[in-house]
Amino acid sequence: MLSHHVDADALYEKSKDHPHTKSHAHQMARHSGGVYASRDGAKDIPRFSLPAEGMSGKAAYQMLHDELVLDGSPALNLASFVNTWMPEEGEKLMYENMYKNLADQDEYPATVRVQERCISIIANFWNVPKDCKAVGTATGGSSEAIMLGGLAMKKRWQEQRTKAGKDTLRPNIIFGSNAQVALEKFARYFDVEMRLVPVDESTRFVMSPKRAVDYIDENTIGVMVILGSTYTGVFENVQEMSDELDAYEAKTGHHVPIHVDAASGGFFAPFAYPKFKWAFDVPRVQSINTSGHKFGLTPVGLGWIIWKDEQFLHKDLIFELHYLGSTEYSFNLNFSRPAAPIIAQMFNLLNLGREGYTRIARVDLANARALSRALEASGYYKVVSEIHDKFTETGVGAAIADAAGQADESSPLYYQRGLPVVAFRFSDTFKQEYPHCKQEWIQNLLRVKGWIVPNYALPPNAESIEVLRVVVRESVSAEMVERLIAEIMTTTAELMKKSTSAVMMATVSEAEVKVVNNRKQVVFSKPC
Repeated sequence: MLSHHVDADALYEKSKDHPHTKSHAHQMARHSGGVYASRDGAKDIPRFSLPAEGMSGKAAYQMLHDELVLDGSPALNLASFVNTWMPEEGEKLMYENMYKNLADQDEYPATVRVQERCISIIANFWNVPKDCKAVGTATGGSSEAIMLGGLAMKKRWQEQRTKAGKDTLRPNIIFGSNAQVALEKFARYFDVEMRLVPVDESTRFVMSPKRAVDYIDENTIGVMVILGSTYTGVFENVQEMSDELDAYEAKTGHHVPIHVDAASGGFFAPFAYPKFKWAFDVPRVQSINTSGHKFGLTPVGLGWIIWKDEQFLHKDLIFELHYLGSTEYSFNLNFSRPAAPIIAQMFNLLNLGREGYTRIARVDLANARALSRALEASGYYKVVSEIHDKFTETGVGAAIADAAGQADESSPLYYQRGLPVVAFRFSDTFKQEYPHCKQEWIQNLLRVKGWIVPNYALPPNAESIEVLRVVVRESVSAEMVERLIAEIMTTTAELMKKSTSAVMMATVSEAEVKVVNNRKQVVFSKPC
């Protein structure tokens, strides 16, 4: 009987040549080094320890180049919000500045001014009031930015409690159970009680402001509102949350600020929905984070955090430095950081302008709507995300939408607000007629064809529902969407017919890789 556990490393070691002479061993390169290393006369290359001797740059490049070909294609990685393309001129600027360390402000004053310009431009399209002095910084991504935003709220809460003669032992923070893991990291890393507001279908799988108020007390340092849920792309309602907190403060006297996690929405909402109030035009919002490497369209490695006014950046987070040639100020978790992504951001701001970002946002949404409609029209799928549904709102919101041109069906304002995300599942009818089909098989079979489309459960309290998700970025063209629709339909039809090859491929793709005795082993979830 064949074993289901295969130790590939041990199998290879048993199968390769084992020469007895030392000179022969020196002449032979280990196969993992490739023929390029063999031509260079390289010796055996250890995988998990430093080689005693190096190889040529050409051989090292080719070996790593060939190994990394095994990665998935970033262009076909539809699971990720991270941007995967940039114009040649932007890439050239990054290459020219790849060795600049932004922490050395005295040495690179022009680069520091570029960061300051970026912060001013972003604060401007986030509607910072004219009487406020916005302050901010670039970060390694939204995770670091969220940590800084949360720490600023915690420090202000502690200071206010101390002045009032109250204890500061039990701080808590509020956000929906649909929150991205970075928000949970802040709470765990910095000893803040995390109060998760349950989400479900009635709340559109995002935090309900009315529910959130029930979790607030005098120890609440703030509420984090998410502009673009990772699960479905739906925007949480910042204005409604602010209104609920106004009512809470009027009743209790406790002031609770808002931090907006706009990791994805910060570079999208201002251009797709210019009249939508979610940023610093909502008075209770004191800080916002975003990712430049998402819809800011830079390569990976850039986030932003901006406080509406310098009073909200607590002095305990600011460090004065004197050892780099001048007096400098730092309020990052990380000290050294590459300048190149910031320069790429400035390139995009200049190259695209408001018109360019608006055009890209509208195209992304149009492509996402086309995919959504095609999936639902097939009858195989139910789309959980909302950006293809007609906009519905009453009162002032509806009047603003109409005035902005909601009647135009090509306008994003005609539809529900959100990110260009398509989250979908098997329709109820499909599940009844084809109970043998597992939704995760679609993910596995698409992966075989190069497409990365994740299948995952919705947040706690709704985890019984699984969805497949596609993020429609700038690099996901209408032609790619058309091709993806064809692949999904073909793959689904194969499973409907109980195609032996399709089911076998999907089952084999469920194999797990586990580490046993420090070695990777393939473990199949079921015999095949």
